[in-house]
Amino acid sequence: MANIDKRFPSIPHMKATARRRMPGFAWEYMTGGIGLEENVRRNTGDLQKILFMPRYLSDAQDPDISTTVFGQRLAAPFGVAPVGLGGLQWPGCEPPIGRAARRHDVLHILSTHATQSLEAMKAHTGPSGWFQLYPPKDPAMETDMIERAKRAGYDVLVVTVDIPAVTRRDRDIRNGLSVPPQFDLRTVCHAAMRPHWLLRLARHGIPHFENLEPYAPKGLSIREFGEFLGTILSNHITADRFRQIRDRWPGKVVVKGVLDPEEAAAYMTLGADGIIVSNHGGRQLDAAPSSVSMLPHVRRRLGPDALVMVDGGVRSGLDIARMVALGADYVFMGRPFIFSAAAIGDDGPAHLIDVLKQELRGTMWQLGCPRLADLHTFLHKPE
Repeated sequence: MANIDKRFPSIPHMKATARRRMPGFAWEYMTGGIGLEENVRRNTGDLQKILFMPRYLSDAQDPDISTTVFGQRLAAPFGVAPVGLGGLQWPGCEPPIGRAARRHDVLHILSTHATQSLEAMKAHTGPSGWFQLYPPKDPAMETDMIERAKRAGYDVLVVTVDIPAVTRRDRDIRNGLSVPPQFDLRTVCHAAMRPHWLLRLARHGIPHFENLEPYAPKGLSIREFGEFLGTILSNHITADRFRQIRDRWPGKVVVKGVLDPEEAAAYMTLGADGIIVSNHGGRQLDAAPSSVSMLPHVRRRLGPDALVMVDGGVRSGLDIARMVALGADYVFMGRPFIFSAAAIGDDGPAHLIDVLKQELRGTMWQLGCPRLADLHTFLHKPE
């Protein structure tokens, strides 16, 4: 592990190696956004503008970065955001990411569009695992997915509301990347230049949407299955529709994809137990505000006792501290976990979590901040 730490001391180092190991179409699918991709840049750029004022006349020792969410004690205030098509970006990466989250006592959200089934992944994530639901158009399909999540032992359902329709993403169109992937001459040429990725693919097989395949008509071609996926999106989630999901789920319900403070309050009134402030990694609307810019407004609207979480643009333990200082109870990230797996292999996700823990604790130590709850008092607000 010492050699891994020397080669990959931070996320930027993992990202650089991942780019050299991943085929171009997979890299661009993971890192790209929509339109001019200003929102992707806004997520990271706005975070970097958040400054702290360190205080050295302090007796703060050994900062405590543990936290509690829904009564579960967690080792750190950050975890794994849902990532679709993880097995395309780096074949076989989803189980090691889930196991790392469980081992390090941080949360893990499995995407509906994962390439591992929700049942199989629960065995890897254990009590750390939540399930993200993209509410489908078909009520019977929705009911069955909710029942599957119950039977698998998930306690928290994350309802993602910010994908009402299929979007046009320029990079994927240019690369010929379809969902599910079709390996034409262009994508095969991309893959041929990345032997590490090809070896992983040979070992783990062509990725499939294992959570969704049971609902597709039998005998579909790859192209026809892609068309099927485009037909199941549910449009906007109405208040009545959300109430129905809330009524069917016996555990906690978290709403992901909210930016507007009033909408966040409306979901809480409808029965949500928590909110994840998110613009979907800048992949849905290029003119949307960054997650970090809306986080303080959502916190003020919901008050100090509501569970407010966030994702978008987080690339370090310092960024996690920034989000917590601005009102987040918990912080999620997706792309960095793919970077870590592609750069390092199956040991990468655990290494990433360890790096982030050290960076967060080091930031708090430098500030003179003993607890996560005190981070907001160190925000620097220039005159």
